[in-house]
Order: sequence, then structure tokens, then C-alpha cells
Amino acid sequence: MADVESEQTSPGILQEIFTSPLNLSLLCLCLFLLYKIFRGDKPADMGEIEEPLPKLKKRDFTLEELKEFDGARNPRILMAVRGKVFDVTRGKKFYGPEGPYGVFAGRDASRGLATFCLDKEALKDAHDDLSDLNAMQQESLSEWEAQFTHKYDYIGKLLKPGEEPTEYTDDEEVKDKKKE
Repeated sequence: MADVESEQTSPGILQEIFTSPLNLSLLCLCLFLLYKIFRGDKPADMGEIEEPLPKLKKRDFTLEELKEFDGARNPRILMAVRGKVFDVTRGKKFYGPEGPYGVFAGRDASRGLATFCLDKEALKDAHDDLSDLNAMQQESLSEWEAQFTHKYDYIGKLLKPGEEPTEYTDDEEVKDKKKE
């Protein structure tokens, strides 16, 4: 008789779980963790994975030559910062044609980065000596240059009008590979 009475007064375990918000939350957490454990950390299928482009040999560019590497005409994306040309292809989400900084692809981005201006009109199509930038803009540009130097491959110089390109040797390529 005592057993029958205790069964009638104590609620069932399912009723206990589903009527308490705390227990329901803990059950959901446990189910989620079990799902993660059994499913594993499989990466989501991203469709076609693009092959990375081979590393570009060092060379110098004129502004006209640089325009070809805008991510639309050529899959490689190059941009110049303070006279240095960087391969920013691996950052194409930012610098590609659809990216927020896509206006800088295939261009000298120095003025736009220094002034935080993303308008195409802010970038010059001719050589820009940046002499009219104030001290704060010059400092900002230095920080951008350091970031690009650290994050992306240096390809060569952006040539001034009339300047001759530098002849890079394979020895310089080997030195760069040892640094990485």
C-alpha cells in the first residue's frame, strides 16, 4: 500500500524534466553536446575550393601594369601602399571586386588608406607623392604599411614615372623563403 501511495505522489521523471525550465535547458545542452561529439568537427562543404595561385616572382610595376591585377581581369589581386606592391589575393573577401576595399585592388591605395576614404575619386591615376598628407595621415599610412608587410607577400616596387625597374635575382627569392 505504501508503494502505491509513493508512486501517486512523486511525479514521473519525464514530467519533472519537461516542467522545469532549468532541467529543459540542461537537457538541450546535453543533446547539443552529444550532437557535437558524434558529428565531430567536420568542415561544412564549401563547394569548389579554389587552388591557391603560385607565388608571384618579384618584379616592379607601373601604375598601368598594376591595374590588370584587380581581381576582375586577373584572379590575382595586387595593391600598392607607399610605393610597395603587395599580393593581397588571399584577402580577396576584402580586396576583391565585391569586397569592402575592392576599390583599392590594382591601384595605389596609399591616399585612400591614409585618409580612410573608399571613394574611387580619392585615388589618383597618376603618381602620387603624398606630400600633402598631414602628420596623422602619414602615421596612419605607416600603420597600414606595417600591417600589409606583416600579412601579405611583398612583390616589388611601384615605379615612379621614368624610373627603371629593379632586376630581382633568384637569390632574393631564396632569402624571402628562409624568412617565412
